[in-house]
Amino acid sequence: MSDTLDIAPGETHVVRLFRLDMSPEQVRFLRDDPAALADILGLDQIDPAHADIIRLDDLEELGLSGYLVDGIGVDAAEIAPDRARLDAMEGHVLVLLSRALGDSVTRLTPGSGVTLVATYRQVATDWSAKPMQTDSARPGSGTRTAPRKERARSRRIGGAIFAAVMVVLVLIILAVIW
Repeated sequence: MSDTLDIAPGETHVVRLFRLDMSPEQVRFLRDDPAALADILGLDQIDPAHADIIRLDDLEELGLSGYLVDGIGVDAAEIAPDRARLDAMEGHVLVLLSRALGDSVTRLTPGSGVTLVATYRQVATDWSAKPMQTDSARPGSGTRTAPRKERARSRRIGGAIFAAVMVVLVLIILAVIW
């Protein structure tokens, strides 16, 4: 039995990495049954969309550290001290995002075969962007006219060309007849 892990209320952007020391059949069962995964973590329920069970051989040259940085959004500087250890791991791991736990979970009690390897933080998205200040970004600054006006203009031009061609044809026919 592993140690109990206390979870802060309303926790966000936390990634917990667990090593799964169990047979491939047990791992497959955890992957296929969210209730079993919740049970082995000492929970009533879990959101499986935010819990990834990964066979480390499947990551190939990306490695576990690359998966955590590029796939999950953990800061590369935070992973750097553990990079060699993470990439040397074998078998299966569980990557558990705090969103998988919901707001009511305050404690994890991992069962046998589930060992906490590390806890990392995801880089939060910076939503403080300033509006663009270029002339082309201002509303109404485009030179495009309304589609109806474009169609009407095209019809007028097409009608004028048609009329010009018809006048030329009539003149040619009259010249041949006379």
